[in-house]
Amino acid sequence: MIADTEIRVGELTVENRIVMPPMHTGKALRGHVTDDMVSYYRDRAVFSRPGIIITEHSYIAENGRASETQLSIASDEMITEHRRLTDAIHEGNSLAFVQLNHAGSNGIDEPVSASDICSPRRESFCEVKPLTTEEIRTLVHKYAEAAVRALKAGYDGIEIHCAHGYLLNQFYSPLTNKRDDEYGGSLENRCRFLVETIGAVRAASGDQIPLAVRLGGCDYMPEGSTEEDAVKASLLLERTGVDLLDISGGMCGFIVKGLPEPGYFASMSGKIKKAVSIPVLMTGGVKTAAEAEKLLTAGKADLIGIGRALFKDAHCLER
Repeated sequence: MIADTEIRVGELTVENRIVMPPMHTGKALRGHVTDDMVSYYRDRAVFSRPGIIITEHSYIAENGRASETQLSIASDEMITEHRRLTDAIHEGNSLAFVQLNHAGSNGIDEPVSASDICSPRRESFCEVKPLTTEEIRTLVHKYAEAAVRALKAGYDGIEIHCAHGYLLNQFYSPLTNKRDDEYGGSLENRCRFLVETIGAVRAASGDQIPLAVRLGGCDYMPEGSTEEDAVKASLLLERTGVDLLDISGGMCGFIVKGLPEPGYFASMSGKIKKAVSIPVLMTGGVKTAAEAEKLLTAGKADLIGIGRALFKDAHCLER
């Protein structure tokens, strides 16, 4: 089975093609790691043994929280706490990746975004403050600082979250980015914040640790980003030095209405895989290793994420 074979991601060898994608557990307490969270990750690593486990999105700045129960990586005190997670994951010989995020206008503190447009992903309307260029540079630095903490905590890889309607995705999507400066307009400009973040994270973390981007490549909404945008953006990210493309939805979130079959984003990820030479990961509605194998065989991705099934049952792949 393809799913059982090794694959190189940057300088690392991943033992199999199954990935546990980042999923918010609600187990953090005021941003801190809890015993329940440590057990959650240990059980999934030990019993199901995915090649990579990407921990739930961690906020890189205090004003970038998506919820009260989101995990933090915004201060140095979190290094030892994240070390508890990486140690737990390594007990099952899975690789541990961290996901760095800022909620933007989906935040609970100070909604900010590319423009003064509330995210379509937000349940209620909010007034949004567009970020200045200086504020963008400050946040780029915050991402780099968080990456250094992740290295000290023992993570094997770093993923930058640019999907599901969060801040970097709000800059990428034409639905929420109406800027007329160097961060708006063309696809290249809408990717500029992301590209600058990648550069800063790479400079801070070095060349040895794999760097991934979770790209919400297509909004699947009128006038939103398209699958063609996703292919162009993926090529740009490959040139920027990204080692792994984790493909998911944009303003549509992690599902696509009207697509109930496993592999919601397979059409997009398949096009991207044909265009780039770096590994492509796709998550969306896949519940079993057999479903993952089918998508791998069809050339839709190089790795497959199994999310909700693992979220519900640490033993689902063991069986």
